[in-house]
Amino acid sequence: MWKNIVACWAILLGIGFMMLANGLQGTLLGVRAGIEGFSTFTTGIMMSGYFVGLFVGSMVAPRLVNRVGHIRVFSALASLASISILFHGVYIDASLWWFMRVITGICFAGFYVVTESWLNDRASNETRGSLLSVYMVIVTGSMGAGQFLLNLARPEAIDLFILISIIISFGLIPILLTMKPAPSFATSSKMSVIDLYRASPLALIGNGLTGVAQGTIIGLGAIYASQVLVDIESISWFMACIMIGSLVTQGPVGYISDRIGRRGVMAALSIVAIFCCLLAPTIPKDSLAFYLVAGLLGGAAMPMYSVCIAYANDRLEPHQIIGASGSLVMVSGFGAMVGPILIAFFMDLFGPECYFWGIASVFAAILGFTLIRIGARAGIALEKQSDLVAGPLGTPIAEYLSPDSVEYAEALHRHEFDELDAREDVTERQL
Repeated sequence: MWKNIVACWAILLGIGFMMLANGLQGTLLGVRAGIEGFSTFTTGIMMSGYFVGLFVGSMVAPRLVNRVGHIRVFSALASLASISILFHGVYIDASLWWFMRVITGICFAGFYVVTESWLNDRASNETRGSLLSVYMVIVTGSMGAGQFLLNLARPEAIDLFILISIIISFGLIPILLTMKPAPSFATSSKMSVIDLYRASPLALIGNGLTGVAQGTIIGLGAIYASQVLVDIESISWFMACIMIGSLVTQGPVGYISDRIGRRGVMAALSIVAIFCCLLAPTIPKDSLAFYLVAGLLGGAAMPMYSVCIAYANDRLEPHQIIGASGSLVMVSGFGAMVGPILIAFFMDLFGPECYFWGIASVFAAILGFTLIRIGARAGIALEKQSDLVAGPLGTPIAEYLSPDSVEYAEALHRHEFDELDAREDVTERQL
């Protein structure tokens, strides 16, 4: 595995810088929107633009990579992301900010596609899970670390926007300096949402509702925190605790779900998330317990996406997994778009604590549907389950969760793309 990590140092370091900037950017915009007097509902719409971008980018980015290659796409999107964040600092307008958030989401969807397909190409079936786990530690840890950068300057000034642009530019350098050639890339056919629902209703519905919950947690977390916490340091700690909780529990949740079954883990995570959301409003906001509950909520809510994808893979034939991943990303992305807008509307009407009540309602729906499906359909034998590998919301990492899916994709595209790969090899040698 260490040999693979060394071989992929450039892309791992690059995505680490990007996620460091992403963690700071999301929280900064939520705080700055409150300072500028945006309503909670307006801010929720603005923040949902990022997930609109992820939704669009997850469909567009693979085609771009297939056409011009990993390095060019990563470089172009990094430049675009660096430019878009500066617009936030220069022009204070909710409509423009929403559009820039869409652009940012498209860029980060491209970063995910480039990174995950690059890692998948470099890994073998034996090391793929470990390498992608290292990737997830870097992604989640960098996002969490980015929260603390909020304390380096006043959020009402332009300094932090410039810092984000600088960090993104640093993330571009390792990719441009790498001496190893980028891997070839092939897109796959899609499995329709209807066909996916027929194959696994719980995977589809659970994935969509998870998108609603995670979009709300990430998109509205800084907005909620800025309304109930007293200073910037407290806000950064609140958001960081959510990320730290996710980082701590991803591995154990995957280990347990591989051994006792996915649906039981989905039900347990839902119960823990509901408990946290009901408890949080009753705890003093300046207490250690409040931050511990935030961490526990992140630890329960964030791994749910990976569990849903793994459950879908368990229910699908190997030749269906690649096509189904596109529909899974689309459904979770749609949920993440809707969640911040819907919950922000109720926060505007009834107060900031609707942040937790809304998340609790979503997990109650996941729990209820999970229990219905447990009663309606027998579970899969544990030895037939694929291994779970954690992935961030709205990324095509679903395609790489099963070695069988990778082998199928290679067989499926080997003949079709032989000529294209040959042309790319010639181009690389010329360069």
